[in-house]
Amino acid sequence: MTNDKALSSVVTVKWLLENLNTEHVVTVDASWFMPGSGRDPKAEWQEQRIPGAVFFDFDQEICDKQSHLPHMLPDEAQFSRQVSALGISNHHHVVVYDSQGLFSAPRVWWMFKAMGHDAVAVLDGGLPAWIQSEGPLDTGQPKSRDSGQYQATFQSEWVTDASSLMGHLEDPQIVVLDARPAARFYGQQPEPREGIRSGHMPNAKSLPFGQLVKNNQLLSPQLLKQRFDAISDEEQQLIFSCGSGVTACILALAADVAGRKKLTVYDGSWTEWGAGMKYPVVS
Repeated sequence: MTNDKALSSVVTVKWLLENLNTEHVVTVDASWFMPGSGRDPKAEWQEQRIPGAVFFDFDQEICDKQSHLPHMLPDEAQFSRQVSALGISNHHHVVVYDSQGLFSAPRVWWMFKAMGHDAVAVLDGGLPAWIQSEGPLDTGQPKSRDSGQYQATFQSEWVTDASSLMGHLEDPQIVVLDARPAARFYGQQPEPREGIRSGHMPNAKSLPFGQLVKNNQLLSPQLLKQRFDAISDEEQQLIFSCGSGVTACILALAADVAGRKKLTVYDGSWTEWGAGMKYPVVS
């Protein structure tokens, strides 16, 4: 592996096919489905997966279990312990994929970034692209990996909370980008979670994640740059929000590929902001 490839935030199926069996590469299945889908991502991983892939459960396991909000980022001690248990160490190049193509994998990419791990990438097109390219698959009972030695180093610039964001809504150097569908952003469609208000934060801008993805793959870096240049300046900090902090990370990944540097995810996202009457909402 060359250094530029190792530090790229997105890798192709071709790249992974060439590097899958190198000792420093670890593949991670980060599949997750919306509540009510009837699908079990861990069971699907057990049935078929990219060879050697471990399952990263950011919804039920590698998350802050004390929070009332879904799949919030855990602290660095918990992250270190659970990532080590997956057989991952600091020297590994982590390649994350999901079974939908490009949906939940960026969440785990962002989690590793927030914990100080630069050598992490998303497989563009995910498992569908891998299968389409006739990449090999493991089936049946997964083999356990030996424990790794992972020590996270929390990078606070990658994450923000509601109280901090509240104080920056008028800051001209910050742009809040909302990944939810436009109809939800403008309050024309109810939120899927009960008790959550419709609308958006004051001064936020709508950037539905689907505008950055085509055929389950990110748009080209050039097109992504055009998308972000149209709604923000290069020196502005971008803060990404969505329904519960998953698709916001698609925006973060896309912005990273587009060359943007000041990237932050609002982890509580609309599930926190739209609940109750504490935070201002417009539509």
